[in-house]
Amino acid sequence: MNLSTGLVMATWLAFAFGQGQEVQKSVATGTSGHIESSAKSATTPQGTFNDAEYKIGPQDVLRIDVWKEAEVSRAVPVRPDGKISLPLLNDVQAAGLTPMKLAAVIADGLTKYINNPQVTVTVSEINSRRIYVTGEVSRAGAFPLLPDMTVLQALSSSGGFTQFAKLKNIYVLRTEDGKQVKLPFNYKDAVHGKTPEQNVLLQPGDVIVVP
Repeated sequence: MNLSTGLVMATWLAFAFGQGQEVQKSVATGTSGHIESSAKSATTPQGTFNDAEYKIGPQDVLRIDVWKEAEVSRAVPVRPDGKISLPLLNDVQAAGLTPMKLAAVIADGLTKYINNPQVTVTVSEINSRRIYVTGEVSRAGAFPLLPDMTVLQALSSSGGFTQFAKLKNIYVLRTEDGKQVKLPFNYKDAVHGKTPEQNVLLQPGDVIVVP
């Protein structure tokens, strides 16, 4: 590995670790590093943000700022149905959109009431992208869902197993189409490279159970 490659990898690892730390902090204190985007109108969105691909989810907390319009600007939670409530616009779909796209949607809606609205959307609390580990582990609880995180990686964040853990009978509980499904995971096979299909990529809300 040459020096430049090493520096790139070190920078990426530092960023990924920092993101995980910030989201873990939000679980305990209700704060996190924020993602921000802005738009002047629906046709000319512009601005900067930390992660252009981040999609807002239920229970995230957003800060909506409309320049020179304090009565419209406010912090709002994303409801379980994925919508937020704003003055003048009432309900606005937020879940599934990036901050930039939501800023553009809000700006477009406000053009009926405000001349050339300039909207900034900040994700101040990231609460929708979590996974949970419970059962016979040293540190159960909620953990940030990092990009491409697998079951094995998530278990490594839980501090190890207790002496009573049944490592062959671990499973993931996931909700699909409103129904809960159970995905088996054999830890002993996984660490030896067997049954790789069980080491699935995790999704927001997944619960890893260690019996």
